[in-house]
Amino acid sequence: MIVAGLPGLVDSFARFALQGLGTPAPVAPTQNLVVTGLYRYVRNPIYVALVAVILGQAVLFGDQRLLGYGVLVWLAFHAFVVGYEEPALVRMFGTEYEDFRANVPRWIPRLTAWRAARRRNHS
Repeated sequence: MIVAGLPGLVDSFARFALQGLGTPAPVAPTQNLVVTGLYRYVRNPIYVALVAVILGQAVLFGDQRLLGYGVLVWLAFHAFVVGYEEPALVRMFGTEYEDFRANVPRWIPRLTAWRAARRRNHS
């Protein structure tokens, strides 16, 4: 789980900077909605990867406290996503985010990659 989580973190952070032109932090949000890479499978790959790393450490060290910590971290992420992040993304990206949210699960990854519909520019 640790080995699977770390590349996901690096890839997701890189996509935020290069494609989103911002950061995962609310104080410097992305200018573009990122819907490529791991985001085609799950809406929150950074949070999923972080929890996977924590749970992987719990297994590696046989430490139930780390398991409990992983669960608490996931609960905190869930509360933040539902209470702040998703409403903020709806305000920032509107129907683009609504389409993404309707097609890509929040926590459990899809088996196949989702592809955003191309938008036609009607001038």
